[in-house]
Amino acid sequence: MTPERLAKFQRVLNHRQPDLTLIADQVNKPQNLSALIRTADAVGMERIHAVAPKEGYRDYRGTARGSGQWVEVITHDDYSGAIDAARSQGMTIYAAHFSDRARDFREFDYTGPSAILMGAEMQGVSDAAGDLADHHILVPMVGMVGSLNVSVAAGIILSEVQRQRQLAGLYEQRRIDEQSYRDTLFRWCQPQLADYCHRNGLAYPPLDEQGELIDPAGWYRSVR
Repeated sequence: MTPERLAKFQRVLNHRQPDLTLIADQVNKPQNLSALIRTADAVGMERIHAVAPKEGYRDYRGTARGSGQWVEVITHDDYSGAIDAARSQGMTIYAAHFSDRARDFREFDYTGPSAILMGAEMQGVSDAAGDLADHHILVPMVGMVGSLNVSVAAGIILSEVQRQRQLAGLYEQRRIDEQSYRDTLFRWCQPQLADYCHRNGLAYPPLDEQGELIDPAGWYRSVR
């Protein structure tokens, strides 16, 4: 663990937005899900919610280029479970959905707790899922094509979300709680040891200021 890498971990965690998430509703192309994860990381999300397509997921790690290890992906069997999870955190649901009540995505305020709901590649957000959303948003288009790739649309929308939050100062101080900060930093600094702790039901041991385990020999003796 170099000082530069540890400093980057700390800087990223200090910018994380615990009240911002993305819901991917049956996005079945691995490269698109990967791109969504990468964009979620770029705007400071801790986690996203993914509704599994009927055929399940194939490996999507290649396109994400490692982003999957920085953003937690919570998988749900249906859209209602994903939406309920976001609502339990007090989030407003914004569905990228063509409907009579859809409005330009730039007309909304995303500085409060927000979840962006994106639909599958061809079908988009289903009407049933759209009915559960608080607002319908769209990206205005003036060309011949009628829709954007889901990952492109998400990138455009989340760029506006990030802009608003930056102007509101939401990236200027740490917003995740101390326990989440410490646990996440441990997983990032010590991924193999974190996996060992998970497999054996152990609490994470403390780290020193360099991100290294304090008295590793003593700790291993205590847990064996």
